[in-house]
Amino acid sequence: MFSHAVYFSLKDRSPAAVAALVAGCRMHLTGHPGAVSFSVGTCSHYDRHVNDRDFDVALEIVFDSHASHDLYQTAERHNHFIAEHSPLWAKVRVFDTDLAC
Repeated sequence: MFSHAVYFSLKDRSPAAVAALVAGCRMHLTGHPGAVSFSVGTCSHYDRHVNDRDFDVALEIVFDSHASHDLYQTAERHNHFIAEHSPLWAKVRVFDTDLAC
């Protein structure tokens, strides 16, 4: 299993812009072959010293293999998502993890 977690910080941090990115994730990034789970959400308002809150939207897709993830990276829907939404991003951080199950 392979986790692909992406944390987006937006140039426009308004609720409408955040909601638009969440909707774009749901439209373009769900249902890819080999995806075991899909989650998207917004930064929680916990204000503890250990919480990293430097993001607006978090995405996590768990794939059944590296091969499935690699196909996702070149998929037309994924590339359309990037083309449509990347101009809105101030920063993107990606955390890819081999999961020990």
